[in-house]
Amino acid sequence: MTLHSAVRPIGDVVARVGRPEDLAQLLEPACPAAIWHRQAVPAFQGWLDALAPELLPNSRVVVHRSQVRPAVAEICELAKTPAGAARAHLIGDIVTLSETFAELMRTDYLRLRLDAVKTNACRKFHVDAITARLVCTYRGIGTQYGISADGGDPERIFTVPTGAPILLRGTLAPEQPASGLRHRSPPIEGSGTTRLVLVLDPVADPEDA
Repeated sequence: MTLHSAVRPIGDVVARVGRPEDLAQLLEPACPAAIWHRQAVPAFQGWLDALAPELLPNSRVVVHRSQVRPAVAEICELAKTPAGAARAHLIGDIVTLSETFAELMRTDYLRLRLDAVKTNACRKFHVDAITARLVCTYRGIGTQYGISADGGDPERIFTVPTGAPILLRGTLAPEQPASGLRHRSPPIEGSGTTRLVLVLDPVADPEDA
């Protein structure tokens, strides 16, 4: 692939870390994204992949970081997500990611979304109009990303592994120098698959959220 001279290769801009504390690389001015690569838990993944789509938790709330666990537990109850060790693992992992992200962003409140996605939502490559965002695809194909030389679609597309959180800078906290990094939700409409995606955004004022 031929890159524009002002655009850096993907390996130079996306931090790939093995520990949650290393996600702090996102705070570096030249880092537009960081991915926490971690091993999937086979029993949990098998349970989640086998769930009927209507049993997947699906909701959007603004919540204090200390109330993430009861909030997600209630979302699972409303969706009739089967109780047990696997559901407890899902809730616990969302709590862990919420705590990690809230600490990194120095915020007490988060906008938390759990989306059961069957369509081509956000299928265009873009940068979000926020400071930063955490996205973790628990089921299905992960977020896709690449370097755009001219603001259009990247020539090479990379996919975040299922279960691996990616943290992305938005336009309100642009990286310096500009990398050209863009991301999207993978197009899945018509495939018969349903993704389960967690999205976390920092909230400065819950009254305005």
